[in-house]
Amino acid sequence: MMAPRTFNTVREKLYWTYSNLAMAHAALVQGSPKYTRVNYMIRAKLNKGLLTGKMKLGSLFDDEREKMTHEKACHHCGAKENLSIDHLFCVKMGGSDCADNLVWSCKSCNSSKGKLDYLEWMQRRGEFPPLLVLRRYLKLVITWLDENGLMDEDLASFSQCHPEAPFKIDYLPGSFPAPGELVLWKEKNHELVPPKSAAK
Repeated sequence: MMAPRTFNTVREKLYWTYSNLAMAHAALVQGSPKYTRVNYMIRAKLNKGLLTGKMKLGSLFDDEREKMTHEKACHHCGAKENLSIDHLFCVKMGGSDCADNLVWSCKSCNSSKGKLDYLEWMQRRGEFPPLLVLRRYLKLVITWLDENGLMDEDLASFSQCHPEAPFKIDYLPGSFPAPGELVLWKEKNHELVPPKSAAK
């Protein structure tokens, strides 16, 4: 068994998580029950490209387009009734009202999440986030860090040194479940939503 990967900076951790997301997305689109050599190569290539600056994240516009074209439903549980707008970064924690930070949420999920960090809340529910919601969340985190010049901060001390951050970096997933345990979007009946595009 491989030793857990270690990270020194926020950048290293975030890019590794984003690269894991791309790997998981590719495997899910392929319908693969487990990760293959090709999937691991996707992760390695993207991680190296992001760290060296030769590759860039897709625009949040891609995620907004997905949100607008997907059926109107709670991004957290798939419910189609009693919908409201939820902030991925809670307003009380510094999240904005911009469209990039807004997703559909049923009143039950919105109330349950409250001002918790999105990934913290999902962990408390014992669920791994839908990949397309996680992709949006990671882009929001990276954008906030870029704008504040904090991508190369020490990972171990980040939460203590930056309590003003509208997210909790400690909840970033270090590994991903098998592709068969993942979904792109939540559906009320928990069926897989057919993929439309690769991770961007």
